[in-house]
Amino acid sequence: MTTMRKSLTAFAGALLLIAAGCKGNGGSATSGSTSVDANQPSTSIAPATTPEQLGALGAQIKKQPNDAHRLLIEHGLNEQSFAAAIRKVSEDPAPAKRYAAAYRQSSS
Repeated sequence: MTTMRKSLTAFAGALLLIAAGCKGNGGSATSGSTSVDANQPSTSIAPATTPEQLGALGAQIKKQPNDAHRLLIEHGLNEQSFAAAIRKVSEDPAPAKRYAAAYRQSSS
């Protein structure tokens, strides 16, 4: 479990950097292959997950990496759906900036 938390924290940090780097360059952030765990729920994105909610959640996970799994579950997400939601946000500069601002604000 510790490895998953560390991986999730590192992944969230990397996605934050990608989101902050998206400045309307039309770039498409690609990710490497990801493994799908049959024990995990589907990777559907919760419809009420805003960039601000994702940013706050990412910051909370960074502050409390040992509680990452619980925090994701409380928000109706899993590692894959959280990553997918952040990738979706990072595709558009405006939501990416909102995510980054919420992440910074929640990190302080």
